[in-house]
Amino acid sequence: MGKFIYFIVDNLFGLLSLAIVVSAVLSWLVAFDVINLRNPMVANIWRFLDAVTQPILRPFRRIIPSLGGVDISPIIVLLIIEGARRYLLPLIFGPIISVLG
Repeated sequence: MGKFIYFIVDNLFGLLSLAIVVSAVLSWLVAFDVINLRNPMVANIWRFLDAVTQPILRPFRRIIPSLGGVDISPIIVLLIIEGARRYLLPLIFGPIISVLG
């Protein structure tokens, strides 16, 4: 049971990382007018990714200043998520997995 919960939490972190990367790339494509938000499918994807990523990124955007118009908060959040996946999850779930199997 512990391994299953670890698997779910780890993959949720992975999906969040993917959503942040796709959101950043999509924002660049919109900013450089490669794709257009008037396309309903693009607009729906944009709204979904914005709803998923903004609650995570907003606190970091308040703390981390923009560097010459470049938002580095997604990079910081990705580093924190990867650190949590590699170091905190095994630390937290190690004892649970050893007890529950």
